[in-house]
Formats: sequence, C-alpha cells, structure tokens
Amino acid sequence: MKLLLVEDSERLRATLARGLREGGFTVDVAADGAAATGYLSAYAYDLVVLDLGLPRLDGFGVLRALPATGERPRVLVLSARDQVSDRIDALNAGADDYLVKPFSFDELLARLHALARRPGEARADVLEHAGVRLDPQSHQAWSNGTPIALTPREFALLELLLRHRGRVFARATILERIAGSASEASDRSIEVVVFSLRRKLADAGCEHLIENRRGAGYLIA
Repeated sequence: MKLLLVEDSERLRATLARGLREGGFTVDVAADGAAATGYLSAYAYDLVVLDLGLPRLDGFGVLRALPATGERPRVLVLSARDQVSDRIDALNAGADDYLVKPFSFDELLARLHALARRPGEARADVLEHAGVRLDPQSHQAWSNGTPIALTPREFALLELLLRHRGRVFARATILERIAGSASEASDRSIEVVVFSLRRKLADAGCEHLIENRRGAGYLIA
C-alpha cells in the first residue's frame, strides 16, 4: 500500500517513515501542506497520515484539497490537538480517523490497516489468484500453500499486480508505486525485482503468473 506521511517535525517524520516502511508500506513524506497537495495531485495514494499544524498550508487545507468523491485516499489525522472539537472539525473536513499525539505506533499501524479494510474500498484482506495467496496485513505470501520469502519490493510488486489484475503497469509506474516518488533508483531496477519475484514464484510451483507485454509493462491476467 502506498502512503503519504505529512508531518513537519523532522525527527518524528523520519521515525514514522522508517517504521511504516518496515511495516510494509511504500512511503512518501512531506514536511508542509503545500508539498503534500503537490504529492496528492501528482500521485495516487491509498492512505495519508496527516498532521494538522503544518507550515504553508495547514492540515485542514490539505483535507479541503482532496477530491470529495472518486479515487480518494483514506486520511488518518495524527495531531497533538486533543479537544473533542478538534476531532469533530477534522472528521467533518473529510478525515477518516483521528489519533492524538503521543500515541502507540502499534495502534497507528492497526488503525491504518483498519482504514484499508473499510467497505467500499474494493480492497480484500487477503488476495488470492492461481494458487498464490497474499496477506498484506501480516506481510506473508504463499504459493499453493508453500510460504514464499519476499523482499519488501517483491511483496509490494506482487500486491500491486494482484490488486489490479488485467491492468498493465509500466516500469516507471511500478517504481513510483513500490519505491516511492522520491526514489533515485532507475526504472530498469524493476526488471531485477520482476526477475527475482518470478524465480521465487516458479520455485514455489507457480510459473508464468506475471506476464510481460513488450513495450508496455507487466501484469497478472
């Protein structure tokens, strides 16, 4: 899942980004509201973790910039403002959940996974196709019941292709979705990830799952 973290505290931003990546998320970071709206207009996100007290444009401005309908990420507000009125204002402005600082990181992860599972998101808890089973919450994968040890990028790639079966993803799009928009890696590196993932799937008895459309990209049909 791709997540945008919007937090102006450099120390907290770095700590959260590291923990979220270790938790299986592909994370982009923004230090102020104006940068956040730039990311949101340029890239597609599943989730947003949003502080309210931001420079340049506050969290409410970011919420107002989100589309009211259609492809819209779920937003968890993470704020030191602990008054009931603050929570009501944020929820009325379009937030989906609200967590007060200081907080438990485990609770933050649990709330994010709960948001991703909400009805209407067309997001299955466990993805299954052609003998492959993927559990995004536990970050585990199996092929015909056999566990597969995947790197974070291999797991993110398999999740992306399984969630959007039939859709062809270009290398540059895959890189942005699984490595983050700020990644300096070349989109050629996706070929390495695909090769490694295909080999692991084949070793587990599931060959030819990922197809290559020459000149277009990769898909799971």
